Amino acid sequence: MAALERGRDGHTDKATNDTLEAAIASLWDKINTQKDYVLDRDEFALFNYFIYRYKGNNVAQRTVARFWDHYKGDPNAAESKT
Repeated sequence: MAALERGRDGHTDKATNDTLEAAIASLWDKINTQKDYVLDRDEFALFNYFIYRYKGNNVAQRTVARFWDHYKGDPNAAESKT
């Protein structure tokens, strides 16, 4: 997600901010509607960008735990560097 990369780089103009806000609102609705929803890597990156909003929130904590419980990692990371 290009908007997330711009946000991480500190380039949060109105368009970027609006895009990120719409994306997190949609994702949070999905999380609350589907109680066992497992985030994919891109969704987790977005959620993690806004994690400060959900500090102490049990739903958010369970969502993060479910992500890590199902995370398979980067299959290319296991390749030999030699």
